[in-house]
Amino acid sequence: MIALIQRVLKASVTVNQTIIGQINQGLLVFLAVEKDDDKQKVEHLCRRILNYRVFSDVNGKMNLNVRQIQGSLLLVSQFTLAADTTKGLRPSFSNGASPERALELYKNAIAYFRQQDIHVESGQFAADMQVSLVNDGPVTFLLKN
Repeated sequence: MIALIQRVLKASVTVNQTIIGQINQGLLVFLAVEKDDDKQKVEHLCRRILNYRVFSDVNGKMNLNVRQIQGSLLLVSQFTLAADTTKGLRPSFSNGASPERALELYKNAIAYFRQQDIHVESGQFAADMQVSLVNDGPVTFLLKN
Protein backbone atom coordinates (compact mmCIF):
# COMPACT_ATOMS: atom_id res chain seq x y z
CA MET A 1 0.00 0.00 0.00
CA ILE A 2 1.31 3.41 -0.96
CA ALA A 3 0.18 6.84 0.17
CA LEU A 4 1.39 10.13 -1.23
CA ILE A 5 0.49 12.74 1.38
CA GLN A 6 0.53 16.47 0.86
CA ARG A 7 0.12 19.09 3.56
CA VAL A 8 -2.51 21.46 2.21
CA LEU A 9 -4.21 24.71 3.10
CA LYS A 10 -7.17 23.50 1.04
CA ALA A 11 -7.96 20.78 -1.48
CA SER A 12 -10.91 19.55 -3.50
CA VAL A 13 -11.83 16.78 -5.90
CA THR A 14 -14.27 17.24 -8.77
CA VAL A 15 -16.12 14.67 -10.90
CA ASN A 16 -18.23 15.77 -13.89
CA GLN A 17 -17.75 19.43 -12.95
CA THR A 18 -19.17 18.83 -9.45
CA ILE A 19 -17.07 19.09 -6.29
CA ILE A 20 -17.56 15.80 -4.44
CA GLY A 21 -15.03 16.35 -1.65
CA GLN A 22 -13.19 19.32 -0.20
CA ILE A 23 -11.21 20.23 2.88
CA ASN A 24 -9.43 23.18 4.36
CA GLN A 25 -6.17 22.68 6.29
CA GLY A 26 -5.09 19.08 6.50
CA LEU A 27 -3.74 16.27 4.33
CA LEU A 28 -4.52 15.33 0.75
CA VAL A 29 -3.86 11.59 0.57
CA PHE A 30 -3.42 9.79 -2.74
CA LEU A 31 -3.78 6.07 -2.03
CA ALA A 32 -2.67 3.09 -4.14
CA VAL A 33 -3.53 -0.50 -3.26
CA GLU A 34 -1.06 -3.20 -4.26
CA LYS A 35 -1.88 -6.85 -4.92
CA ASP A 36 -0.47 -8.15 -1.62
CA ASP A 37 -2.28 -5.59 0.56
CA ASP A 38 -4.84 -6.56 3.17
CA LYS A 39 -6.93 -4.92 5.89
CA GLN A 40 -4.05 -5.00 8.39
CA LYS A 41 -1.78 -3.11 5.98
CA VAL A 42 -4.55 -0.58 5.42
CA GLU A 43 -4.93 0.06 9.14
CA HIS A 44 -1.17 0.27 9.66
CA LEU A 45 -0.77 2.86 6.91
CA CYS A 46 -3.82 4.80 8.14
CA ARG A 47 -2.31 4.99 11.65
CA ARG A 48 0.94 6.28 10.16
CA ILE A 49 -0.92 8.94 8.17
CA LEU A 50 -2.85 10.13 11.24
CA ASN A 51 0.27 10.30 13.38
CA TYR A 52 2.79 11.53 10.80
CA ARG A 53 4.19 14.82 12.05
CA VAL A 54 4.19 17.24 9.13
CA PHE A 55 2.63 20.36 10.66
CA SER A 56 4.65 23.06 12.37
CA ASP A 57 4.63 23.67 16.11
CA VAL A 58 5.12 27.11 17.71
CA ASN A 59 8.86 26.84 17.01
CA GLY A 60 8.37 26.17 13.31
CA LYS A 61 9.39 22.49 13.60
CA MET A 62 7.37 19.68 11.99
CA ASN A 63 6.19 18.16 15.27
CA LEU A 64 2.40 18.07 14.94
CA ASN A 65 0.14 15.58 13.21
CA VAL A 66 -3.17 16.24 11.45
CA ARG A 67 -5.21 15.56 14.59
CA GLN A 68 -3.18 17.96 16.69
CA ILE A 69 -3.95 20.82 14.32
CA GLN A 70 -7.61 19.72 14.05
CA GLY A 71 -7.15 19.22 10.32
CA SER A 72 -9.05 17.13 7.79
CA LEU A 73 -8.25 14.43 5.26
CA LEU A 74 -9.12 14.22 1.57
CA LEU A 75 -8.58 10.64 0.40
CA VAL A 76 -8.24 10.01 -3.35
CA SER A 77 -7.61 6.61 -4.93
CA GLN A 78 -4.70 6.68 -7.38
CA PHE A 79 -3.67 3.33 -8.82
CA THR A 80 -0.85 4.90 -10.83
CA LEU A 81 1.23 5.21 -7.65
CA ALA A 82 1.59 1.40 -7.72
CA ALA A 83 3.20 1.49 -11.17
CA ASP A 84 6.57 -0.10 -11.79
CA THR A 85 8.60 2.58 -13.56
CA THR A 86 12.04 1.01 -13.21
CA LYS A 87 12.53 0.30 -16.89
CA GLY A 88 11.18 1.17 -20.28
CA LEU A 89 9.05 4.10 -21.34
CA ARG A 90 5.66 2.78 -20.27
CA PRO A 91 4.60 2.04 -16.68
CA SER A 92 3.63 -1.49 -15.68
CA PHE A 93 0.67 -1.90 -13.35
CA SER A 94 1.30 -5.54 -12.45
CA ASN A 95 1.87 -4.59 -8.79
CA GLY A 96 -1.60 -3.10 -8.44
CA ALA A 97 -4.49 -4.89 -6.79
CA SER A 98 -7.51 -5.94 -8.83
CA PRO A 99 -10.11 -3.17 -9.08
CA GLU A 100 -12.51 -5.12 -6.82
CA ARG A 101 -9.88 -5.65 -4.12
CA ALA A 102 -8.60 -2.09 -4.40
CA LEU A 103 -12.12 -0.70 -3.97
CA GLU A 104 -12.70 -2.86 -0.90
CA LEU A 105 -9.46 -1.72 0.77
CA TYR A 106 -9.98 1.93 -0.26
CA LYS A 107 -13.38 1.78 1.47
CA ASN A 108 -11.69 0.18 4.50
CA ALA A 109 -9.30 3.13 4.68
CA ILE A 110 -12.14 5.67 4.56
CA ALA A 111 -14.03 3.75 7.25
CA TYR A 112 -10.92 3.51 9.45
CA PHE A 113 -10.31 7.26 9.28
CA ARG A 114 -13.96 8.03 10.05
CA GLN A 115 -13.81 5.77 13.12
CA GLN A 116 -10.89 7.86 14.38
CA ASP A 117 -13.06 10.96 14.79
CA ILE A 118 -11.39 12.98 12.05
CA HIS A 119 -13.17 14.78 9.24
CA VAL A 120 -12.69 12.78 6.02
CA GLU A 121 -13.74 13.58 2.49
CA SER A 122 -13.04 11.33 -0.49
CA GLY A 123 -12.84 11.08 -4.22
CA GLN A 124 -14.79 8.58 -6.31
CA PHE A 125 -13.04 5.30 -6.95
CA ALA A 126 -12.15 4.69 -10.63
CA ALA A 127 -13.67 8.00 -11.74
CA ASP A 128 -12.01 10.62 -13.90
CA MET A 129 -11.27 13.15 -11.17
CA GLN A 130 -9.78 16.62 -11.14
CA VAL A 131 -7.91 17.42 -7.95
CA SER A 132 -7.15 20.98 -6.89
CA LEU A 133 -4.94 21.90 -3.98
CA VAL A 134 -2.89 24.56 -2.31
CA ASN A 135 0.14 22.64 -1.09
CA ASP A 136 1.43 24.19 2.14
CA GLY A 137 5.20 24.38 2.05
CA PRO A 138 5.27 22.56 -0.31
CA VAL A 139 5.32 19.48 1.91
CA THR A 140 4.88 16.06 0.26
CA PHE A 141 5.83 12.60 1.52
CA LEU A 142 5.59 9.09 0.06
CA LEU A 143 4.60 6.47 2.65
CA LYS A 144 4.83 2.75 1.91
CA ASN A 145 3.94 -0.30 3.96
